Amino acid sequence: MEGLLQQIEGFRKDIEAYEIVTPQQLEEYRIKYLGTKGLVKNLFGEMRNVPNDRKKEFGQVLNEFKQFAEARYEQAKESSAGATSSTEEEIDLSLPGDAITIGSRHPITLVRNRMVNIFQRLGFSVADGPEIEDDWHNFTALNLPENHPARDMQDTFYIHQNPDWLLRTHTSNVQIREMQKGKLPIRIICPGRVYRNETISARSHCFFHQIEGLYIDENVSFADLKQTLYFFVQEMFGKDTKVRFRPSYFPFTEPSAEMDVSCFICGGKGCRICKHTGWVEILGCGMVHPKVLENCGIDSNKYTGYAFGMGIERPALLLYDVNDIRLFSENDARFLKQFDSAV
Repeated sequence: MEGLLQQIEGFRKDIEAYEIVTPQQLEEYRIKYLGTKGLVKNLFGEMRNVPNDRKKEFGQVLNEFKQFAEARYEQAKESSAGATSSTEEEIDLSLPGDAITIGSRHPITLVRNRMVNIFQRLGFSVADGPEIEDDWHNFTALNLPENHPARDMQDTFYIHQNPDWLLRTHTSNVQIREMQKGKLPIRIICPGRVYRNETISARSHCFFHQIEGLYIDENVSFADLKQTLYFFVQEMFGKDTKVRFRPSYFPFTEPSAEMDVSCFICGGKGCRICKHTGWVEILGCGMVHPKVLENCGIDSNKYTGYAFGMGIERPALLLYDVNDIRLFSENDARFLKQFDSAV
């Protein structure tokens, strides 16, 4: 009994001298003295070895020691919290924070949005469709039956397991699907990604972006097509931009044409962008072929329409004076961060 009392007195002196400064030291103190396997718990276990006539006396001493140990813990805990609060008060909240880097829109997205906005102001709505398409919607319905030589104009990615399915080579498949719905008139634009197995060079890639337009109604003429494209060109490239149409061939339009605009880089005087011709080709267009209308269940004797299509990369190259189309798909942050505002 006397030995236990002397041990408790020694433990009291140890607690008084115990240094508690950091939260880690505080936790170490709690485990050592107040934990489930701590010193106080062990001392209570010694109660069974104390004679019965002295258990009351030993219990009082032990309870006082426990209260002392707990009070020391609470005191150190408050001091530790005060130190933490003092440290937080030293932070100057008036200092400016670290700048948060804001991402930028991709240049292709910027040009696409600008094109869409122009055509929406003319009453066109945006239509979308699948990028994995069947042969009929991508080729046959567009007056390109099997073995048609015009299919060689587009090097197609076919699905190996099923050659009747492919990655679309243009967004014209969306036009076919919209015409099949039979809801006339139709005035849509179809932006999206398309795929062609082309040689990778500074001006080509295996995927790129297109935007196509379709307008079908009664009495639609080539003059309507020209006026639509005149408006688009002036809004996209400037009021002084000149336009010329050249006869061309597309199996899904008749008559067909390719449209050039005067080079807005050199003002038509000639530069590397226009190959010193003063003109830049930007799109193909024409009146929808009657057979295409019939393939989609539209009466070609009552309805006519026009269609046009252009890549988005080429106008983006011209507007931003970029010399390699592959920069648009390499995801180089040093390149992309330059485009933080609309064209």
